[in-house]
Amino acid sequence: MADVKLTIGTRSISSAAAFVAVGAAVDKGLEIGCRLNAAVVDAGGNLLAFRRADGAFLHSIAIAQDKAYTAAGFGMATTALYEAVKEPAALRDGIMLRERIVLFGGGYPIVVDGEVVGGIGCSGGSEEQDSICAQAGLAAIGL
Repeated sequence: MADVKLTIGTRSISSAAAFVAVGAAVDKGLEIGCRLNAAVVDAGGNLLAFRRADGAFLHSIAIAQDKAYTAAGFGMATTALYEAVKEPAALRDGIMLRERIVLFGGGYPIVVDGEVVGGIGCSGGSEEQDSICAQAGLAAIGL
């Protein structure tokens, strides 16, 4: 047991960067004509920042958070996760039944130096709009 490392260090996105990202995502949504919700979670999937555009769908609040959670937890975009689990059908269907897992566009991991430090999710527009807005959030923090 003496050679076993008892703890590990993990990095996480800062709250300051998280708020910049959700702000940029919602602003991009307004620019392209959709009112959406944007969420950023830390490396552990805990909500760190959230912004809702005036009039954005209420149900999209949880969907944005779940997209961020899914992307951070799996370390890949929500659309990439769908591609990874779409076959066999039993795998896809089983994953879809898990709480908080989203398999459609708008969620991205936040990766710094090859390490997942969080996730961003947007919901309220089309899949394409949600993805564009999440990517704008990432771009606003230099990713």
